[in-house]
Amino acid sequence: MGQQHEMEFSGVTSMPTSGMVLIEVSAPGLPRRRPIMLWGAALAVVVLIGIAYAESLAYLVTQWMEDDNFSHGFFVPVITVALIWFRCEQVVAAGMVPPWWGLGPALLGLALYLVGELATIYFLQHLSFWLVIVGLALAVAGPRATREMAFPLGYLLTMIPPPQMLQQSLSSSLQLMSSALGVGFLHMIGVTAFREGNVIDLGPIQLQVVEACSGLRYLIPLIALTLLSAYLFQNRLWKRVVLVASAIPLAVLLNGLRIGLIGVLVDRFGKGAAEGFMHAFEGWLLFVLSLAILGVEMWLLGKIGAGSAPGIEQPAARASAVDFGRDAFVVSRPALACIGLLAVTTSMSFYAAGRDNAPPPRQAFVEFPMQLAGRQGEPVAMERQYVDVLRFDDYLLANYQGLGGPINVYAAYYRSQEKGRATHSPKTCIPGGGWEITSLDEVAVPGRDVAESGFRANRVMIQKGEQKQVVLYWFKQRHRVVTNEYLVKFFLLVDALTMKRTDGALIRLVAAVQPGESEGAADQRVLQMAAAVQPLLPAYVPD
Repeated sequence: MGQQHEMEFSGVTSMPTSGMVLIEVSAPGLPRRRPIMLWGAALAVVVLIGIAYAESLAYLVTQWMEDDNFSHGFFVPVITVALIWFRCEQVVAAGMVPPWWGLGPALLGLALYLVGELATIYFLQHLSFWLVIVGLALAVAGPRATREMAFPLGYLLTMIPPPQMLQQSLSSSLQLMSSALGVGFLHMIGVTAFREGNVIDLGPIQLQVVEACSGLRYLIPLIALTLLSAYLFQNRLWKRVVLVASAIPLAVLLNGLRIGLIGVLVDRFGKGAAEGFMHAFEGWLLFVLSLAILGVEMWLLGKIGAGSAPGIEQPAARASAVDFGRDAFVVSRPALACIGLLAVTTSMSFYAAGRDNAPPPRQAFVEFPMQLAGRQGEPVAMERQYVDVLRFDDYLLANYQGLGGPINVYAAYYRSQEKGRATHSPKTCIPGGGWEITSLDEVAVPGRDVAESGFRANRVMIQKGEQKQVVLYWFKQRHRVVTNEYLVKFFLLVDALTMKRTDGALIRLVAAVQPGESEGAADQRVLQMAAAVQPLLPAYVPD
């Protein structure tokens, strides 16, 4: 075999034997790990994370299964593990020297976990889960090795749905853009069409661009796929940035083209062309087309300039195989500290989940007055499908008839607001009904007389076709009247800690703008009703 030469560099020792290079990581100051200790630590991490994040992970998987926008989430963890495995040589060769400051992301993640638990925000718990994984990577592998895993770890973020309010806001904007583009395509080929909000008028037939057709289900999976393609695209950084950035306008344009195509088919063959198999097939075809366009774009970018990006090619002296035998991984003190923090947080989660909410006694909404502000109310039973989604403890739904037209009053009370069981913002529900929010601002609701103080509420003008409605809503959270949805979550956290209470309610009033009636007149009706409702609420939603 000839003389063997032992080489030592940066804490990595390699010894050529029989054509295979064995790499042994022996970071200074770290104890040699024992297999039982290593596997025991890994088992402890899995068990603790499984206990602490069981509910949020179950909710995340449910979203992947039920929301087409995030059905790609099932593949993201598998892709992440595969990418790390393919870079295992670089990870081990980078050197495993975990620092104590690596506990920072884990500490931040565990703090977010408790905030998400008390404030009933699943998104914070999902983000917490990711931060804990990054913290564990730093505590086990150190910054150099974690840097080699930076993209795979960051790619895990693509499996986390953004907050519902952000999704709804983005979806509403995409609906309007896609509707405008669809009408533009129809005009280009000579089809007469008009647009009112997200409704396309083809004359005898009207098409409504609903939330499912906003293009969000193209945009989010396409961005996730393009990020992966850009990472694997061994070329200059600016080319990869261009590739990722192009996914957004491409998804919007193709969705507009899809809507225009549906408009043409409906104009030629009737409404059946916008339903069932044809509708699903058009969506699938356009998504495949978007992938083909991105492939062509990648090919063209590869032809521009020359060479791969620095740092992507494998180094000449890279090991051809890795021995994960004796010291490839160690259970460092930072790793043990991270496990200890996870154990403490898991214990605290039992207290947070089992906290005893004790709101004061209250009257049931069934006793709410049906004669109010000179109007006669008529209770309405809510359909079971909505009751199952909203999951309130008590509710009021009634139409109050009177001068100028009816006013719908809705209130949903929650005795204990928990993740997935809390007040829903009308801003997230309105677009789902096909309505477009045309204006949103805060207004002052005056008291009924000088002795009563007024309060502030959100005033929303919504439109669907030629129909207009004025919506007034606010949140009564313990002794507070709140208009900001994020403040609701903040006060929920504060009151859970200081008062051991998370009860509260959403109150919403709706008045349709009658034919020939001005928006101002509808506003006055709603404001008058709100001024009559608010003073009665403390009996049903305790201070």
